Amino acid sequence: MFKAALLSVLLFFAGPRIYDFKVDSLDGSKIDFSRFKGKKIMIVNTASLCGNTPQYAALEKMYQKYQNKLVIVGFPANNFGSQEPGSNAEIKTFCTKQYAVTFPMAAKISVKGDDIHPLYKWLLEESKAKHLEPADVKWNFQKYLLDEKGNLVAVFSPKTQPDAPEVIAAIEK
Repeated sequence: MFKAALLSVLLFFAGPRIYDFKVDSLDGSKIDFSRFKGKKIMIVNTASLCGNTPQYAALEKMYQKYQNKLVIVGFPANNFGSQEPGSNAEIKTFCTKQYAVTFPMAAKISVKGDDIHPLYKWLLEESKAKHLEPADVKWNFQKYLLDEKGNLVAVFSPKTQPDAPEVIAAIEK
């Protein structure tokens, strides 16, 4: 009992870590980030009607190539230009039929504003504390890379392709 209380106090002062988050998936199950310990994690806010939407193909290719050491988690969001208007079921159908996405996809969330999802609030706080740019979510398909210990190590702008040399170098590091 004492150990549990001490752990709670330490977590309170240390703040949440990526492994503390559990989010709903597109199909209604849970994505538990604690399952990804020991792997790099790339978190990407996605949208079906964006000029960056073809990045799904490169993300899936990377996921297939690096799945032993990298997990990609997509977070559909309708925050930019109303480019993700669909329901979770419609988004799942689109991702599966158009891009054969097999990496985990979270349920639709907000990545900015008053209703920002707690995981994205944490990502923004981490990126600002570590002086990583861009510090705010600029558009759809911004990519956050965490190392095998759950530390945020890089943020890639929405226009940076998932298979860009700097992204591959960070994954292979």
